[in-house]
Amino acid sequence: MGATAGVVLLVLATMGYTLPPPFDPPPLGVDPVFQALPAQPRAELAPVSASGQITVEDVDVDVGDTTLGATIRAPLTPGRHPALVFVQGAGPGVRDEFTVQAEWLARAGIVTLVYDKRTVRYDFRNRDFDLLASDALRVLDRLRLRADVDPARTGLWGVSEGSWVVPIAAARSRDVGFTVLVSAPNVSPLRQVTWALSEQLDRLHAPSGVRELLTRAMSAVHMNFLRYDGLPALRRLHRPVLALYGTRDPSIPFVESSKALTGALAEGGNADYTIRYLEGADHGMRIHGGPFAPGYLETLANWVKGLPGTARPSTHIAGATPVQRYEASEVPNAPWYAGGAVLGLTLCLAAVGYVVGPVAEMVLRLRGRQLPAEANARVWPPIRRRFRRMAWTGLGLLVSVVAFIVLLVLFSVNQAGAWPAVLAGWLVIRILAVLMLLQEVTAVAAVVSGLREGWEPSRPQRAAIAGVLGGTGLLLVAGAYYSLFAFPW
Repeated sequence: MGATAGVVLLVLATMGYTLPPPFDPPPLGVDPVFQALPAQPRAELAPVSASGQITVEDVDVDVGDTTLGATIRAPLTPGRHPALVFVQGAGPGVRDEFTVQAEWLARAGIVTLVYDKRTVRYDFRNRDFDLLASDALRVLDRLRLRADVDPARTGLWGVSEGSWVVPIAAARSRDVGFTVLVSAPNVSPLRQVTWALSEQLDRLHAPSGVRELLTRAMSAVHMNFLRYDGLPALRRLHRPVLALYGTRDPSIPFVESSKALTGALAEGGNADYTIRYLEGADHGMRIHGGPFAPGYLETLANWVKGLPGTARPSTHIAGATPVQRYEASEVPNAPWYAGGAVLGLTLCLAAVGYVVGPVAEMVLRLRGRQLPAEANARVWPPIRRRFRRMAWTGLGLLVSVVAFIVLLVLFSVNQAGAWPAVLAGWLVIRILAVLMLLQEVTAVAAVVSGLREGWEPSRPQRAAIAGVLGGTGLLLVAGAYYSLFAFPW
């Protein structure tokens, strides 16, 4: 029995290595430009007084198919001021997310507007960056109507996903006087997510099998925006651009992002750009999710208030030296047998397999038929108990995998103390997978032994045998594809 389980385990482990898609991002070649960046000019880091009195006004902006709530903060000092609209990253994007920096900038002399991202026609799987850009322009138009706003110095600020949206809007309308791109990927969303996955798993010291599980799962995901190419919009940017990156950002390939940005702007003939790397800043320009990185708010305020004089700096790229170890590579598409539809069908068939026996028995009883007498009453009860345990193990494995992925997502935001939890979660998954394999082998042996003793299964029992053994077999094959049996672990 042990030899049989070992052979099956070896076959399943081999599947994880031989089946596509392979994923092994190469190291990023050294670029002399990023080996030792010049220090950020002192004028950009000059102290900013952010203690002025402001007004706060809540407004509604009609964007066609829905209405977006917004909050405008404006300095009370007379005259026209530069103005900035905050464009959200991925997720729900409620306006409170930007309250701290919007208020700080307003007290520093910049009119700010934050708004709630649409929920209509925006969800996890479907995102239309053109639609979001139209929203940003509608909101910008609302801000430009104010008498205290300088229309020539009114721009868009976008973070993460918002940095795919802002260039579209700025390329579409000359009313966008400048753009600020914070933690802008400038590569396709799929390349960005894949790179972030690898980087975060390395920082979490996750076992190699975890990477295989997640990359293979990603290869089966198909969303309409994952292969979006933002470079055409960047090439059409002809207004000043400020791009800010953090050297501790685990979410974007910041070196390749900078190179993509400078290349696209050069192709479009735009030399009015400023790229700054902030020491220790994360994806949100904060230090470990806490206070803003030193110099972030000062750099932003000094650059915006100094326009147009700050549009073309003497040094385009400056600040802390970034280190990006691996290229941002896309995960190849999964083969047909590993697509989302096939995986969903596999899980459904396994679920049906686990319940088909009890359902068949219940139907016979409801029709008033007697179950055939068992040739050996000793055989079926222990097999039935095995089947029940197999069903609970399969359910436990599925729940554990989902919970583990959620755990990794949460720890990608705050990685403190994550390493033991990641190892423990992966250990639970691997133990359940091996347990399911052992249960399958021993259950097959028990059924074969019973048949040799003269046991004649009833129709519901035959349905249960085929359903449970077949369903578990499907789960084992799926687990093998997702490297649950691969070595090293």
